[in-house]
Amino acid sequence: MGRQQPERQADTRESGERTGGTGRRALLGAAVLGAGGAVLGMPGTAGAAQGGPERGAAARPGGHRGGLKSLPVPTVIGHRGASGYRPEHTFGSYELALDLGAHVVEAGDLVPTRDGHLVCRHEPEIGGTTDVADHPEFAGRKTTKVLDGVPTTGWFTEDFTLAELKRLRAVERIPANRPHNTLYNGRWEIPTFEEVLKWQDEQTRRRGRQVWIYPETKHPTYFRKLGLGLEERVAKLLRKYGKDGRNSPVILQSFEPTSIQRLNRLVDNPLAVLLSDAGSRPYDFVEAGDPRTVADLITPKGLREIAGYAQGIGPTVDLIIPKEADGNLGRPSTLVRDAHAVGLVLHPYTMRNENPFLPPKFRKGTAKDAYGDSFGLFQAYFATGIDGIFTDNADTGLLAREDFLAGRSVNR
Repeated sequence: MGRQQPERQADTRESGERTGGTGRRALLGAAVLGAGGAVLGMPGTAGAAQGGPERGAAARPGGHRGGLKSLPVPTVIGHRGASGYRPEHTFGSYELALDLGAHVVEAGDLVPTRDGHLVCRHEPEIGGTTDVADHPEFAGRKTTKVLDGVPTTGWFTEDFTLAELKRLRAVERIPANRPHNTLYNGRWEIPTFEEVLKWQDEQTRRRGRQVWIYPETKHPTYFRKLGLGLEERVAKLLRKYGKDGRNSPVILQSFEPTSIQRLNRLVDNPLAVLLSDAGSRPYDFVEAGDPRTVADLITPKGLREIAGYAQGIGPTVDLIIPKEADGNLGRPSTLVRDAHAVGLVLHPYTMRNENPFLPPKFRKGTAKDAYGDSFGLFQAYFATGIDGIFTDNADTGLLAREDFLAGRSVNR
């Protein structure tokens, strides 16, 4: 997840990512585990009592029963996989998230290729997430485009065929914060959404539990204007693999409400509207001349409207607990209560372990790649009553979840 909006330079999920520094602490040894390594931080009995993924008959492709609200609460969602430890949106990252015990994997920020395939990249611009700059044959593809109102320079997936993209390899997107992840640069290729759906079935069989995924349609208005509509392509693949039902283990999300409305007409999957900072406008609203902002969408009236076509929302954590002027946590908002009142599930984003992504009072030292008190921050968010959270560090989130469910106070 994470995108730019025309009114601002970067999404709150990305703030601080381009800072430098060295000396990150290892946590629980997770950063040195292989994608097939031991399981860490698996949910305890408290989690199982909350209705975790079923085993046995349900542990087959498409066999999960109960839908979105059957997930353990709070749900730990592996943000772009285990992106705190591996380059994001790779099968290495996705599988490590499962190894670490994530209840759901955000497998797929979906963008199209020139020949109409859906691939998994954080953004259509791939200069920062692949080795495309090292391919002289693609030097002429570098260009500047206006992406949701923001001039953006680089290489774009819609200018490549799938065969061409498969010649590239993924790299760490924020090496200044995650220098250890650069060890894995060049190891994995760009996955397609169809490959992810097949992988989901294989992992479900191998692990004996239903694997859930949480793909996102990226910049759908931008791509529809290029003749590369995302929603129809997503729906076609979900129908092909029998994953288009209301109890499907595939939750679909988007920052553009009209994309979720379109998906609501095409498939019966669980749906969630992503919400950036309060003053921002979804880009489909900008294009349509709709003056409403996210602040309007999180009013009781706005939430009731969302509940008419979606089952959940994915707000930035700053909408759950707004920050004070100094960057530290203020008082929780009423968003959790208001969303629950209309039956919406809340899965806010994004928790990360490194100092730059934490409020000042939760940081330790000054190194940009050092870990702060993320356990304490997880506890603060869990205490608001959220239903789950996106995190780059699923092992940390699961341990914090166990502390929370056990009533243990964490003071570090």
